[in-house]
Amino acid sequence: MIDVTPPAEVLGRIRAESPLVHNITNLVAMDLAANSLLALGASPAMAHAVGEVADFVGIAGALTINSGTFDDDWVESACLAAHQAGKLGKPWVYDPVGAPATAYRRANARRLMSLSPTILRGNGSEILAVAGEVEQGGKGVDSTVGAEAAAEAATALARQERLTVVITGATDFVTDGVRQARISNGSPLMARITAVGCALTALTGAAAAVEKDAFAAAVAATAIMGVAGDMAAEKAQAPGSFRVALLDALYEMTPEELQRRAKIAP
Repeated sequence: MIDVTPPAEVLGRIRAESPLVHNITNLVAMDLAANSLLALGASPAMAHAVGEVADFVGIAGALTINSGTFDDDWVESACLAAHQAGKLGKPWVYDPVGAPATAYRRANARRLMSLSPTILRGNGSEILAVAGEVEQGGKGVDSTVGAEAAAEAATALARQERLTVVITGATDFVTDGVRQARISNGSPLMARITAVGCALTALTGAAAAVEKDAFAAAVAATAIMGVAGDMAAEKAQAPGSFRVALLDALYEMTPEELQRRAKIAP
């Protein structure tokens, strides 16, 4: 284990405090993201109207922004919310879904990155695109590189932007530019249902709402989702039943079980 607030402690705080997490997320992800937060013990708000996002940021413990199905109106709402989060000192998590796929997505990523997210979470191709290492890549919203291939770029980006970066893959990688962690929990079935990564972004918001150390929050959320994947795979062997089992695992997971199962290394 690494020397940060234990993920089990962060999970306990989420359950005790039930933080409100404001999510501006994509149409595909809303259901699983909201239900994952509820299963874990947090409270979701899925609001993207430009007239109310600033108010929601004000009452939420954290904000998450996922740009998977953005149009111009959603971009404006997201930028307004991110600006408000910075103004109020609220943590916010950015998920640049499919960033390398189109010029439109890359432009949106540059704009949102200029608003100083607390945590950046994506797959290897997305992180490389945000870091400026590639102009195009990935396979739509899917990655064509593993987390380790983007680790060096992520570390440099974390130092430059003073944030925490999470890269998800077979082994997840988390860094704040100084510290790093690798989490090797999870099931291959997690890649067979949509929005698991987006749901992790929402859970990262919940962790950041109760844990001031963004690196520790990111490690905790990533471990929680990975262990939930391990637990779900013990009960389900196909995507449909696995999705249900994943939500059940988030609900049933105890801090003690998380502590026992989490595979975290530097």
